[in-house]
Amino acid sequence: MGSLTETQESLIIGSLLGDGAMRCKANALLEINHSIDQRVYVDWKYHILADLVGTRPKARRGNGGRIAYRFTTLSAPQLTPYYRAFYRAGRKVVPEVVLTPLSLAVWFMDDGCKSYRALYLNTQQFANADQLLLIRSLKRRFGIEATLNRDKIYHRIRIAVSSVGRFKEIVDPHLLEQFAYKFPS
Repeated sequence: MGSLTETQESLIIGSLLGDGAMRCKANALLEINHSIDQRVYVDWKYHILADLVGTRPKARRGNGGRIAYRFTTLSAPQLTPYYRAFYRAGRKVVPEVVLTPLSLAVWFMDDGCKSYRALYLNTQQFANADQLLLIRSLKRRFGIEATLNRDKIYHRIRIAVSSVGRFKEIVDPHLLEQFAYKFPS
């Protein structure tokens, strides 16, 4: 295993902003875990990270009858800096990261949704300060306007209706067909 490709780095960052999780002992590993309905998506991620993975994705029965489809990478020194950046005191945080169109697309495929004409990134697991950092990054890097939106007792990122077209233009080349439903018609 050598260094990571730009594509692998973008996928890892997008996954960690979304549903990806890491664990670390001497070196870190990345876990990709989605519903069995997203098998094509998991396989796509697997193929990008294949040189870091020892075992192909597998279905696994979870609580409540849910069937997940998942894989983990091997523990690798190239992944450890991502763990150190994204995890502090055992909690996932948002570090200063450079968002790419691919990382933005992966993040959206993991945690994006639509509501009428707006888009949301379900970032409720992050502190408000971390979400504000992401909002500034979206504006600075892509010119995308976004705000915090209250979702029950938490907040999430709302992409302004005026920026939905720009957002779609950026992520569209990387968006898997099965996620087209996440955009307003």
